Amino acid sequence: MNAGEKIVVLNVDDLEAQRYVKTRDLNAAGFAVIEAQTGAEALRMIEQHKPPVVLLDVQLPDISGFEVCAFIKTKWPEVMVLQTSATFTETEDRVSGLNAGADSYLVQPAEPVELAAAINALLRVRRSEDALRSLNATLDKQVRERTEELEQANRKLRQEVTQRQKVESELLQAQKMEAVGQLTGGLAHDFNNLLTAVVGNLDLIRARATEPRITRLAENAFKAAERGSKLTAQLLAFSRTQKLATESVDLNRLILDAFELLNQSLGASITIKTELDARTPFVVADHNQLEVSLLNLAINARDAMPDGGTLTITTGCDDPDNRRVMLSVTDTGTGMPPDVIARAFDPFFTTKPAGRGTGLGLSQVYGLVRQMGGDVDIKSEVGKGTSVRLSLRRSIASTETTAEAQAAAENGHAERILVVDDDHDVRGLMTSFLSEIGYVVHEADHGNAALAMQTTVNPQLMIIDFSMPGTNGAEVVKAARAVQPSLPVLFVSGYADSAALEAAMGSAPFLRKPFRPAELASAVRSALDADSSDDL
Repeated sequence: MNAGEKIVVLNVDDLEAQRYVKTRDLNAAGFAVIEAQTGAEALRMIEQHKPPVVLLDVQLPDISGFEVCAFIKTKWPEVMVLQTSATFTETEDRVSGLNAGADSYLVQPAEPVELAAAINALLRVRRSEDALRSLNATLDKQVRERTEELEQANRKLRQEVTQRQKVESELLQAQKMEAVGQLTGGLAHDFNNLLTAVVGNLDLIRARATEPRITRLAENAFKAAERGSKLTAQLLAFSRTQKLATESVDLNRLILDAFELLNQSLGASITIKTELDARTPFVVADHNQLEVSLLNLAINARDAMPDGGTLTITTGCDDPDNRRVMLSVTDTGTGMPPDVIARAFDPFFTTKPAGRGTGLGLSQVYGLVRQMGGDVDIKSEVGKGTSVRLSLRRSIASTETTAEAQAAAENGHAERILVVDDDHDVRGLMTSFLSEIGYVVHEADHGNAALAMQTTVNPQLMIIDFSMPGTNGAEVVKAARAVQPSLPVLFVSGYADSAALEAAMGSAPFLRKPFRPAELASAVRSALDADSSDDL
């Protein structure tokens, strides 16, 4: 109610004389009065005017004042009711009125000042109740707002927690990979030296043999040795220590080209479906290793479908900005429970029976994809199959940027080459082969011997192993270039950690063990024909 406005009081009484006296006294006390003669009329007036106080006589012609009071308090509990009566004046009458919901009971006739005081007292109660209702409404609003704030905070907390768990999981996985990488790195160097000698000599035997049986045996042994080489590369790949030959790869073309191989590998009980988006951008990847990853995923899916099923390979853009490209391999197999999903990328973890799996398949895929700047995710449900999704970096090139493999290099022209390698078999293979194709070759089994030989040989190229006892290859080259600043260098190594190699060698040419003689010839020719050598 606005300041200055009179407070409206509804005066309900069927006797005109009594109603007149009460209205007169209320007007004199400063109230605005409206009147009703019956209970029904009183209820209509309240509905229309919403008076803060009703002066209600108990005895009415249609409805008793007690019933009218009870109805008012049910429908408009904020309306204050002052019940009056000149007839029902006993204690039980007052109790009945109060029990019906009246806020006060006044016996008539009453003095004008008493009537005004009783109404003012009710108005004070009304204002207090209004204030309480307003306070309750404010508190309810604040509680709702605070509850919503807490719910939002809890949602964010559950998210900032989910993200932390994801980061911690990724960190744990990276630590596992690093540990396996450290375990295999040292072994890889010696193993690659061994394979270099085996592959190189078998390749030479295969090329020079005249008897078909010897050629066939050499071919079989050569293929086995190459598989050993690929196994080493795969073992190192998931530990993220071997540098990948990344290029711009047409993902859809890679899948189509590999389709026949997948068909043969999975068998007749597996149906292969492809859902390849023609708009799929090229990706940054090592073509060969990505193909191996696809084959690994397909074989894993096959093993999860012992009674046959469907393998679906899907490609498409992985985000609205086309910065990521998705490759997913989905099967209809047995699926995996959450505890298996959590360990699926762990090196050597497998649920297959003994002798049926190494546990390196998914680990290799994980390591390769992460090394290529992508990510891997598994969704699986027991009895409903598994989907492994690779998220790969989009290539900015629209066509493949790497040229086709170079043809075999030209033979040498008596250039002087100094071969430095502590492994007798590898050193002997390189020396023998390079001599055969026209180079003058000198050899040393360690760095100090090479530096001592340099002044008399005056080599036009140094081929040097990176990892040797004592002084490593990079340190030997620095000392050699102090004597011959423009000396071309070709590094060879079976060492696992590509990052360490690059940090030590800079942009110098590098040939990874094991290599074939033709690859050695090509690398030597390229190093000799270069206009100038790169600084370490």
